[in-house]
Amino acid sequence: MDPFLITSRQNQRVKQAVLLRQHKWRQRTSQFLVDGAREIARALAAGVESHRAFVCRERCQSTDAADAIALLTGNSTELLEVTPEVFEKLAYGDRNDGIVLVAAIPQRTLEDLRLAPGAFVVVVEGVEKPGNLGAILRTADAAGVDAVVIADGRTDLFNPNTIRASLGTVFGEHVFSAEGATVCAWLKREGLQILAACPTAKQTVFEIDMRGPVAVVLGNEAEGLSPIWSSSEMTSVRLPMCGIADSLNVSATAAIIFYEAYRQRNPDTNS
Repeated sequence: MDPFLITSRQNQRVKQAVLLRQHKWRQRTSQFLVDGAREIARALAAGVESHRAFVCRERCQSTDAADAIALLTGNSTELLEVTPEVFEKLAYGDRNDGIVLVAAIPQRTLEDLRLAPGAFVVVVEGVEKPGNLGAILRTADAAGVDAVVIADGRTDLFNPNTIRASLGTVFGEHVFSAEGATVCAWLKREGLQILAACPTAKQTVFEIDMRGPVAVVLGNEAEGLSPIWSSSEMTSVRLPMCGIADSLNVSATAAIIFYEAYRQRNPDTNS
């Protein structure tokens, strides 16, 4: 542990770290913050480049926290000890693990993505709420989705709420972001069947064969998908809606579709 103890909330390194809560500063510096021992461990396991960690010893009481500090020490990350008062300025929400990490935003492009035969890809276009985006990433991880591509994102992947809601699955090497037109062209080149979620579609997702190479595209709840996903080469699908509501929360829709795909693609797990 660095012997230097930061006691002032006005410390320059603390102030610079706090600025990373803002989207514009994440863009400007290509850095972001990771709160929580479990999320930090998952970031490091995914190869995220760590720069500096702020540690509050009084709050590092869990096994997860001890493991995260050991990982950070092992990769020569700069560790700065802070007082509880300083940590309160650094930490996001009610996170109480006692560690906040400054890390480099991973730079990935679709050219880095190599799909296995029969891959299942998810595209998320224009989702605004970071909690929804994080929940989709978490469900995609659980359901064995091969790749998630954020198209024309209205919230960045490394928003603190996205990281928290995803339980750190946002750091997976299968998560990418790109412009919508670029994603659409890439899917076509890869030869994937493209299914566009649309509440007015004629077919339900349960009528579609998702056992082969397929991409499911989910859009903004209020506006739906942009016109690039409406060509004759794509198939619109919907979920059955039996009540007065005409749609579900996008993360709920995602969960149903992902697990229907899982059911079809893993017949031996069906009872």
